[in-house]
Parts: sequence; structure tokens; C-alpha cells
Amino acid sequence: MAEKKQTGPKTGLSRRAALGSAASLVAVAGAASAGYAWGAHSEEGEQQNASDSYDFHGDHQTGIETPAQDRMHFASLNVKVKDRDELQELFEDWTTAARQLMAGQPVGREKPYQAPPDDTGEAMDLSAAHLTLTFGLGRSLFVDADGNDRLGLKDKMPPALIEIPKMSGDMLEENRSGGDLCIQACADDPQVAVHAVRNLVRIARGRAVIAWSQLGFGRTSSTSTSQVTPRNLFGFKDGTANLKTEDPELLDQHVWASSSNSEGSPDWMTGGSYCATRRIAMMIEPWDRAPLQEQEEIVGRTKKEGAPLSGGGEFDEPDFSMQGKTGPIIPADSHVRLMHPDQNKGVQMLRRGYNYTDGTDGLGHLDAGLFFIAYVCDPRTHFVPLLQTMMKSDAMSEYLRHTGSALFAVPPGVKDENDFLASGLFA
Repeated sequence: MAEKKQTGPKTGLSRRAALGSAASLVAVAGAASAGYAWGAHSEEGEQQNASDSYDFHGDHQTGIETPAQDRMHFASLNVKVKDRDELQELFEDWTTAARQLMAGQPVGREKPYQAPPDDTGEAMDLSAAHLTLTFGLGRSLFVDADGNDRLGLKDKMPPALIEIPKMSGDMLEENRSGGDLCIQACADDPQVAVHAVRNLVRIARGRAVIAWSQLGFGRTSSTSTSQVTPRNLFGFKDGTANLKTEDPELLDQHVWASSSNSEGSPDWMTGGSYCATRRIAMMIEPWDRAPLQEQEEIVGRTKKEGAPLSGGGEFDEPDFSMQGKTGPIIPADSHVRLMHPDQNKGVQMLRRGYNYTDGTDGLGHLDAGLFFIAYVCDPRTHFVPLLQTMMKSDAMSEYLRHTGSALFAVPPGVKDENDFLASGLFA
């Protein structure tokens, strides 16, 4: 999504200012107890807030092709609704709230003093911080474990929304996997992202409950050519060869779902995508004891510059045919070789992962690693085969433990004020 054009000051309108403005208007109108839509901004206020906000509306949801921010809060939810009408109402409510949140406005309406406020308030003094919100639908929303229709939506389930096959070496935890719905909130400020998820979950009360969540920091991939390649917790540059969003043809080929690149794709998913997540614990302490040469041969790149072991600079193409004294200079089981598009029929993923640290594992080791996120047009062709290769053959797997896994269908964007999230699903 293109960022809104800035016409006002570079600092966005604070949420405290929005609340103050709202209170003043209510007092003038003499209708505080009747309620008033939070975040009603003047034209000048909207211009100010445009400096660090993205437009919620568009052909695709935000948080996919948007340049990756530095902070993330990802949440998976299980629904409690009994029919599709209740689910639609939830999506409509989330759509309204998402518009407000991404504009840097408080959610909901002003309430009488004696009632709990709609907005939880922890982001009042903060601007929009380039918040993006991305919503997805899990397979379990459509069918239960026995394949039974849950909400009358089974015939709308995309064939690509599969169960990720169990992989050799998986150590998946049930309380970190799956889910009926997901919310991905990314922002420059962690409190803005947490506030967004907190309020969306609150709005869903009685209709959906949180199943698991993950905080992330320090993006582990560049999604734009304007971004510097970040480093993962192993200390290596990560995502050098990641698909970049400035190439719309590659996005159409590998990211946006359609009948041409995702067999059996339903019309309501056209322009959408699939979000594959894996919580990957890194064995930090053993890795830190490995010699630099071993680390570089496992990755297939130099640690300092991020250049392929075959030579050149970071962005030079690796030469997998180059031979060393004992075999290929880039080892056959190196991560770079096994994950490179040239070794996978040209398949690419748009990665938007994040580092995480969740304290210790109770044995004195860091509980830290990568919360892997990838957007693909079809997980059957663009995710599962690469995951199988990595789990089976990648030398790096010795230092990794996959503890969580989930897959979600991400509907296309909300077109305008009259549209709502996943509206095509209910047509």
C-alpha cells in the first residue's frame, strides 16, 4: 500500500489530542451521555496524522506488501459464534475498529462516565506509528477436526487452506499452533501494536477468544529495496534474497492468490494471500560455541558482509557450481543453497518474520528465536515443499526447534467505506 501523502506537520496527531478534541465537541453539543464516535478529526488533524499512517482501504490488506516495520504482535483466536451471521457481524465490527486504529484514533464511542470506556487507553499519547493490521482465517473456521461444516462455510473453504503436514523433527506445542482467526499487527512502536490487538480481542469478547499470541522485534527480512538487510539472532544477515515488493509482477506470481497460481482458488480469495507461520526456537548457546567457519558453511554466507561464500558482495548471486578443496564452496546442505529459488523451481515467498525472546526455557537457556511469517499465493506449492526440504536436509536444522505452526487464508483488502473484512466470503 502506498503511504498517504503528507500535507501537514511531520508529527502525527496524538491520541490524547484526539480524545481532548472529542470531549470538547461533546461538551459543546451537550450530549456526552448519548455517545459520540471516537476519533472524529478536523481536516487539519487528518493531515497531521497522515504523516505516519497507512490507508486501511485497498485491493490487498496492509501488512503484506507494506515495508516491514520493526515491531509485531501476532494473535490467533478461536471463535465462539454459532453461525455465519454472527461471524459477519464480528468482521464488520473489526473493520470499523481497524479503520480507527490505523488512523491513530481511539476505537469505539465515548461512553457515560460511569461505564467502561471503549478504548483501553494505553496508546492515547502515541501516533499511528505506521500501524498495519492483517486478518486471516484458519482451516478450523470452516471445518472441525472431523471435517464437519462448522458455520455453513465449508463449501467456501479454499483448497489451498490445507493442514500443514507433520514434519520430521517437529516439536509443535498445541498452545502455539493453529487457530480459527489471526490478527497481525505491525508498527514502529510496540505499544501501538499491542494496543491494536488488545482492543480487537476485546471487541470480539463473547464471539472469539485468544488462543495464543507472539510478540516480535527486529524484523528478520527486508521487504523493500529501501531497507537495510537485518540480522537474525544467529548474527547473520537474513532475507538478502527475499522477494521485494517493488516488483508487482513477482507479487502477482508468488504472493497474491488467483485461479492462475492457486488451483481451485475461490473468487472471494482473489487478491488475497496465505500467511504461513512457524515459531522456531534457536539453540543459541550451542550455536555460539560453533566455530565461525562452521557457522558460515551452515548458512552459506559470510557472517560480516552477508556475501555468498562463492564471492562478491551481499547481493551478488551465489555460484553453486564453484568447487572448493573438498566439494562445493557453498555446501550442498547449506541454508542458502537449499532455500534459493534456483533450487526450488523458481518458487519465492514474501517473508515478514521477527525475532523473539520469551525469557528462559527453565534450564538456564534463552527461549529465543524466529517467529517466521511468509505470505504466498498457495502453500501447497510455495511453502510446504520448502519446509520439507529445510526440515529434512538443511544443516541449520540441528540448531532449530519448530515449536509452533499455523496457516491462514488472508482475504483481499477492504475496498472502501461500504466494504468490510472478508465480505466476499458472505456473498
